[in-house]
Amino acid sequence: MHVLLVKTSSLGDVVHNLPMVTDMAAMRPGIVIDWLVEPAFADIPAMHPAIHSVIPADIRRWRRAPWDRETWRGVKELRARLTKTRYDLILDTQGLVKSALVARLAQGPLYGPDRRSAREPLAATLYARGLAMSRDRHAVWRNRMLGAGALGYPLPATMPDYGLTMTPAGHTGEPVCVAFHASSRASKLWPPGHWVTLGKALCQRGFRILLPSGNAREQAAATEIATAIGGRVEALPRTGIRELAGLIAGARMTVGVDTGLLHLAAALGRPTVGIFRDSDPRQTGVLARDAVDLGGLQSCPTVDEVLTALSRLGLGDAA
Repeated sequence: MHVLLVKTSSLGDVVHNLPMVTDMAAMRPGIVIDWLVEPAFADIPAMHPAIHSVIPADIRRWRRAPWDRETWRGVKELRARLTKTRYDLILDTQGLVKSALVARLAQGPLYGPDRRSAREPLAATLYARGLAMSRDRHAVWRNRMLGAGALGYPLPATMPDYGLTMTPAGHTGEPVCVAFHASSRASKLWPPGHWVTLGKALCQRGFRILLPSGNAREQAAATEIATAIGGRVEALPRTGIRELAGLIAGARMTVGVDTGLLHLAAALGRPTVGIFRDSDPRQTGVLARDAVDLGGLQSCPTVDEVLTALSRLGLGDAA
């Protein structure tokens, strides 16, 4: 059976799709799975051993310049690649009109969330079959429901298995904490003073701290935090997802605000504490065995709460 998955963005949403892939591979041995995704996030599905091919689709750039010659060339090339294969099933888990339209470039029956479940109900009119999933459940479980409904197997009751394989990198012999301080939305950020206090506490416990950034503004903020903490703290330059995944895989623990890299850390099996200020962790929190979510809508977890959560994971001291 040859299946095309359409989950184009963003980083956290792509990570939340991974357990469904693991379910499909386990429940339908021999299945061949391709994944259509934005180029910026293509490294994520490529790390899952059950993915056969990763197909990049630069939809964000196309939408910014719909009449540009490069846009039309990109769409034409994507159509040519997709039409080389007749898929037994195309599954759009994004549930948006844009993702459904791109999915329709491929050859095969197109499934997706039904009108009550889709993020944009109009997208459901573009599917050959709409599938129900509970809006009250976590995004990982909603995706697993879609996979089970589309392929006709019972929904597994097991904890999600993200299936990622990554060799740890950046080892120096000292325990590392990767701290995700940045987010695309200011409302999700934790106060810089909190990061400084937490960083000093972790340094006193013997940890080395890495602060990743995705752009110049975030790196400037990371540099200010690192300078205020002092000690073994590094504001990382902008790093590709695969390289950063190696650093995360080699870390003793991770902590951060609600951002895609936080979910990637949990998917890589790292003990993780999530700090939520403007989203509901019951629906989009860190879902893994060694993970603790703090806060929620219009909240601000304290440094002591974060340190207590780290201690619950057995990570209060580096020794």
